[in-house]
Amino acid sequence: MLLCYVTDRQSLLPHHPPSAAASPPAPGILRDNSFAPLLLHVAAAASAGIDWIQLREKDLAAKHCAALLAAARGQCRATRAKVLVNDRLDVALAEFADGVHLRERSLPVSEVCGSLRASSRLTRHPSLLVGASCHSVASAIAAAQAGAGYIFFGPVFDSPSKRAFGPAQGVSLLAQVCRAVSIPVLAIGGITAENASTCLSAGAAGIAAIRLFQESVDLPAVVSLLRSAR
Repeated sequence: MLLCYVTDRQSLLPHHPPSAAASPPAPGILRDNSFAPLLLHVAAAASAGIDWIQLREKDLAAKHCAALLAAARGQCRATRAKVLVNDRLDVALAEFADGVHLRERSLPVSEVCGSLRASSRLTRHPSLLVGASCHSVASAIAAAQAGAGYIFFGPVFDSPSKRAFGPAQGVSLLAQVCRAVSIPVLAIGGITAENASTCLSAGAAGIAAIRLFQESVDLPAVVSLLRSAR
């Protein structure tokens, strides 16, 4: 079961400290100390056993995105967690990200995959993951055919952060997507420890979430509960 923590530093609140002990960012790793709270959450998530950390900080300029990615990779170095970055293929390549995640309004999956195949830099990133957010069966099939290595599908359940993408899609449509493609599908949108098992039963390879991981008071316990879900 793949677990992906999707970051959102704008929603971090003072009463949402990391739920697991985490080392503070190394001095000087970032000149902008405003990233320190997020990096503590990244380190806590990685230490708790979460598989992927997706840096979804859409407002950042390239240089700040690169600095955050480099720092996040440093926080995860001693764990198995992979660090993905939203949209920025240039930053992903420059800072050796484990993957790049594309929204439906980002660069087309086919263009990104084609650029990687054609680029000599691909030898530096032989396993760079390319993922895509999809909100319909048709878009999921198109992303898979274009070369995506995984898909986020949602919102499966109602979620404040996903309402801009329309109403909840439901578990039934998630199951249709999982049957329609052969690459891993991660359910996203309103995922909780209680409903995650229904996503797995529908065929999802895992789940992605912001609040479930970022606001947890006992993240290791949540991860353990999710790992036992069937």
